[in-house]
Order: sequence, then C-alpha cells, then structure tokens
Amino acid sequence: MTTNRVRRYAARTLTTTIAACAVAAAATLPASAADQPTRQLLMADCASGEGKCTFNSPRFEEAYLGEFRQVSNSLFNCSTSDATQAMTWDDTVGSTDSLGVSVTAGGKIAGIVDLSITASYSHSWSSSHSESSSLNMTVKPGEVGWISRAQVMQKVSGTWQTHYDSPKWGHYYWYFQDTITGPVQNGTDGKSNAVVVKSRKMTAAEKRSCSEGSRTGGTFVQER
Repeated sequence: MTTNRVRRYAARTLTTTIAACAVAAAATLPASAADQPTRQLLMADCASGEGKCTFNSPRFEEAYLGEFRQVSNSLFNCSTSDATQAMTWDDTVGSTDSLGVSVTAGGKIAGIVDLSITASYSHSWSSSHSESSSLNMTVKPGEVGWISRAQVMQKVSGTWQTHYDSPKWGHYYWYFQDTITGPVQNGTDGKSNAVVVKSRKMTAAEKRSCSEGSRTGGTFVQER
C-alpha cells in the first residue's frame, strides 16, 4: 500500500471513530429541560391516576389564622339611625398546592394526601371545610356592613413520587417537593376560627343609590 493510500485510509478510520464517539457521547448526555415534565403535568397524571402517586414524608407546620374573607351579603343603611338585622353567612375553604392550584378541584390528589397523613399521624385530613350560621349585625347611618370570617389553616410539606408502568419522559419514577395549604380543625395549635362584623362609609355613588325607589330612608341588601 502506497504512502498516500495509507494516509487516506487512516484519515477515513479516524473520521469514522470520531463520529461513533460523538453518537455514543450524545446518547449518554442528560435530557434537556425541554424533555423534562413540568410539575403541572406530573400533578395532572397523579390526579387522573395515570401515574401511581404517593405523597411521602408529610411534615406539618404550625397552624395559623388565615385571612379574613367576606362571607355574607352587604347591608346598606340609608336611614338616619342605626340599623340592626340578622344576616346569614356561609364559607367554604379549600386547599391549594405551592403553585396555588386547587387540590379540591377533583381527581385523586386529596385522597392521596389524606392517606399519607392518616398513615403518618393517625388522623384524617380534609381538603376543604364548610361552615354556615347567622349573626345580628348593626350598621350605622351612611355605612355598609358585612360579615367576615377567618379559618385556621396549616401547611403540610412532602415529596410526591410518581410511578409509571412504562417509562414516561425517559423514567419510571419522578419526584418533586410540594407544600399544601388547607383548613384544619378549630383549636389546632391553640388557634381559633374568627367571625367578625366589618363596616365602612358608603361611597358617593352608593349614597346616591339610597334615593332610588324603596331604598329611601331605609336599608337594602346587596349580594356578595
């Protein structure tokens, strides 16, 4: 074999070897971010049951009183004296995950969390709480009043494990951290639910509405 032929053969061999190594290296590289599932996709598979999911090692934080929310209609006092009226109220508080997505919107998520907490703490967990009652409310002239309520809440953190029968996004298992915030029993960690009457001065437009029809010199209720 001539010197030139040897050189051309060696060059072709080297090129083939480099190409093969490049293919092998590419096969061992980690998947790009575009190939990774989002938390929303994994949670959707947990909710639908496509992924066999567990919520592992749940850890409770100290309970706290949540924000006050209006839970009744509003009472407007267009008269010149205090107005007292019995007002009914109702409130439903749900649970959300760390992305602010509702845990109570159907699917299997709430049941999976409840199962994990029950196994770890020997008590059940509810993803929502509903309560209703009535309260006498006094509103001063030229003001609007309503009933507000705050629910005792608690955060529980854990690790979601999603298992697939066949690899999805290249793996049988996926894991991610999550924190779920939900209502808990009144008195948890010494915290109590609260129901209060709130009021404010009417706006100029609201005062003008007091002169409409039967509202003159009386009261009226506006749905929340």
